[in-house]
Amino acid sequence: MDEKDWNAIRILYQEKNISRASERLYISQPALTYRLKNLEKEFGTKLFFKIKGGIEFTSEGLHLVEYSEEMIKKLQKTKDFMVNMQNEVRGTLRLGVSSNFAQYKLPKILKSFSTKFPNVQFNINTGWSTDILNLLTTDTVQLGILRGNYEWYGKRTLLHKEKLCLISKKEIDIGNLPALPFINYKTDNTLKALINGWWHDRFSEPPFIMMETDRLETCKEMVKNDLGIAIVPQICLQPSDNLQIKELFYNNGEPVFRSTWLMYNQDSLKLSTVKNFIDFLNEHPNI
Repeated sequence: MDEKDWNAIRILYQEKNISRASERLYISQPALTYRLKNLEKEFGTKLFFKIKGGIEFTSEGLHLVEYSEEMIKKLQKTKDFMVNMQNEVRGTLRLGVSSNFAQYKLPKILKSFSTKFPNVQFNINTGWSTDILNLLTTDTVQLGILRGNYEWYGKRTLLHKEKLCLISKKEIDIGNLPALPFINYKTDNTLKALINGWWHDRFSEPPFIMMETDRLETCKEMVKNDLGIAIVPQICLQPSDNLQIKELFYNNGEPVFRSTWLMYNQDSLKLSTVKNFIDFLNEHPNI
């Protein structure tokens, strides 16, 4: 087996379909089938069997998937360290970034960093913080930027602290919130818990939820059109939104904060790309 075989097995496992896997691998379907048959011949066993609409892996095939994933990670780590043995800062920085931070903060950070270190490339994965934590745990990414508090036994640095805000099109009395139409949006569990915790601290009645959206930006557009109110992290708010904004406080007067963390493993600091990116973030906290 070689790197092409490992990648073919991994993609096929993700897609469970030879046609879709061949498209992602940029090879023909017969070429992929030929490669897979050679692997079965090499190992003397069936790796998968056809089912309606796709394939399923055998026990032996699943073992080979695990092996392929492990070898891909080992090869990537070897490449990283070989590149970083040179004096020049170059190589690929693999980042996992929470979606909101990626949308509102990351582009400016990457632009400034790449201006200083033009020979560094980026491999970026975005998603909810729970997804980023999984990527970090499995060494798929070298650095994770997560929003909210998660258990992590490696290194962590506080990057950003922001308030939660109530937004509306018109001026409202915060004491009347339970009677006003509330707009929800899909987000990770830590933000949901923060919002619910504040609400239960202030009100005995549940919110009057009149709309559910799949994205924070969609929710904000609904509020801009006076269709309801919402609670959002401060990071997404711009002066051009022309919204009424009230920062949230608990009954005891403490503000409701949400933290953004930079997380990584100690071993990652051996890579000059990682170390320089961490130093850059610490030196430019307001980017």
